[in-house]
Amino acid sequence: MNYENYDPSFPDQPVVDLYLPVWARLPSFSSKPAFIWAEDGSSGATKASVLTYSQLNDSTQLISNQLHELLPRGNTVIVLSPPGLELVEVIFGCQRAGLLSVPIFPPDPSFANGNYHHLVRVLSQTKPKVAIADQDYIASVQRYLSSSSSNQKLSELLQKLIWISTCDLKGKKVGLSMDSSSYNGCRPNEVYLIQYTSGATGIPKPVLVTAGSATHNVRVARKAYDLHPNSVIVSWLPQYHDCGLQFLLLTVVSGATCVLTSPGEFITRPRLWLELISEFKATCTPVPSFTLPLVVKRGGVEQGTRPVTLWSLKNLIIINEPIYKAPVEEFIDVFKPFGLDPSCISPSYGLAENCTFVSTAWRCNGNFGSFPSYNKLLPSARLSCQHEQDDEDMDIIVVNEDTHETVPDGIEGEIWISSPSNCSGYLGHPSLTREIFQARLRNKVSRCFVRTGDRGIVGGEERFLYITGRCSDVIRLRNGQEKHPHYIETAAYNCYPDFLRGGCLAAIQISDKVALVAETQRRENNVSVLRQICEGIKKGVMDEERVEIGLIVLVKSGNLPKTTSGKIQRWATKEKLVGGKMSIIMEMLFDNNNNNCNNISLSSSSGQLLQANKSMEEAGNARTLMAEGREEISLTLSNAATRPSLLSLL
Repeated sequence: MNYENYDPSFPDQPVVDLYLPVWARLPSFSSKPAFIWAEDGSSGATKASVLTYSQLNDSTQLISNQLHELLPRGNTVIVLSPPGLELVEVIFGCQRAGLLSVPIFPPDPSFANGNYHHLVRVLSQTKPKVAIADQDYIASVQRYLSSSSSNQKLSELLQKLIWISTCDLKGKKVGLSMDSSSYNGCRPNEVYLIQYTSGATGIPKPVLVTAGSATHNVRVARKAYDLHPNSVIVSWLPQYHDCGLQFLLLTVVSGATCVLTSPGEFITRPRLWLELISEFKATCTPVPSFTLPLVVKRGGVEQGTRPVTLWSLKNLIIINEPIYKAPVEEFIDVFKPFGLDPSCISPSYGLAENCTFVSTAWRCNGNFGSFPSYNKLLPSARLSCQHEQDDEDMDIIVVNEDTHETVPDGIEGEIWISSPSNCSGYLGHPSLTREIFQARLRNKVSRCFVRTGDRGIVGGEERFLYITGRCSDVIRLRNGQEKHPHYIETAAYNCYPDFLRGGCLAAIQISDKVALVAETQRRENNVSVLRQICEGIKKGVMDEERVEIGLIVLVKSGNLPKTTSGKIQRWATKEKLVGGKMSIIMEMLFDNNNNNCNNISLSSSSGQLLQANKSMEEAGNARTLMAEGREEISLTLSNAATRPSLLSLL
């Protein structure tokens, strides 16, 4: 169905929730699907549930009315609903009720194996009055509380909450009308959401998002991607924060249809993503950059029974910088015969401190072949030239992170952003909020900027912005040069792609040496073979990147910490390695003459790894991170009576 009367500038509302009743009242939209939840069915066909604009507006009003009876405006609610349509309804219902919602993925209610740490952090920092979850989850929590729990802090936090089931919230079909003149939901200047940073570069921090900044952000994204009511979006991203949450709002602002599935469904069977694009004729899909090589390797495009046709795609949005050109080209080569148009490739940039979206290198009249590259990377944004009118009101600059002065194009620096999409700060971190959200250029009258903590460089006449890495992850070599760890990781993986797990390597700096931690994808017990692999990795990285690796650690699959969107947490990898919590298969230390001076092959978790020396801390290698408010990591010397670690010899 076409919606020819749609005007891209109408209806602009001050908050996203107010778009819902507008669409619901239009005859052509009331029965139009807003969201579709799709998953694999038992018969092999897609199992789908539909939520129309009219149904979503009604359930939003119903949930809002119920919450109004329980809580005054401005109270905080933690949302522990599983991925699905009910989560969408609760998020919009909380906004219409004028409440501050904190959606997080619900940990297993057995709270075993340390899966509760983020929940404890969230409850301690945000202090919610109410928790919303489904009935089964609440019953499991009650059983946990009635048992002899060993975690007293978690039990106390859970007992303080008023638990409300989504079934109870949607049980009473009364008072569904909403008078827009007396709208009682979150206003533009009010914080309506706390979204946690991903944790890619430090402990996740709670970002305060106002309803107005979120609305501005999705409007800018709607224009950048040319989205409208005929757009169909497919997303398997987590719905709790960042891009996954943004696309819920973006769908409603655009009057589009969004087909959702869970990250677990995609990881279990990557071909499902291709099938949903094909079945629903999707025009837009956002994915992390690791998706493309994963689907090429495990997509099984020739094996499924359902056909794959990608001709409908107008925007294949690639997030999670840096974005390498080679895997994108490989993906295009594989799927061009299935209708993929290379012009749909949309490398993009965003971060939680700016709601999510910042910019994209894509233009509706462009093509992939016109994208330049810089040091193997694709651009993630295109900055406006000095003579162009920036009607998006998104000011992106590259700054010397030490002097706080802008750098010329062609010089790498920290990316700063000033925009109405800027969030308000970090909850409970006033000094960090001033440092990150209220940055100003030195010796120049300027507005406030958000310091992203990302490194970037602007190049070419069209001023493409390349995201080169994270400020806090930069490795400083002995010769004084700096190197972004992803280059080392990529070179190492390319040495043994059949043995190492793609996207599961971490290059870190310990003392003055470069260490590489890499997961293996298959078992190998032959020490001579493992030694050969380590030596081959060292040589390959030296040949490709001119970087000398001092320590190589091969670990079992699943050892490297990652964020929910698949980013490697190098800071946590370093902490876990030094803390002796890695299941190590082989570690090999190289001396300053490029010779291996020792190696150990292990079948189980290694003993306590000792810290190299206290000079690492004195040298300031534990750095304060930027946009995500990462805290300094201090490593202390351990006197544990275990085998001498190779790491202790560094």
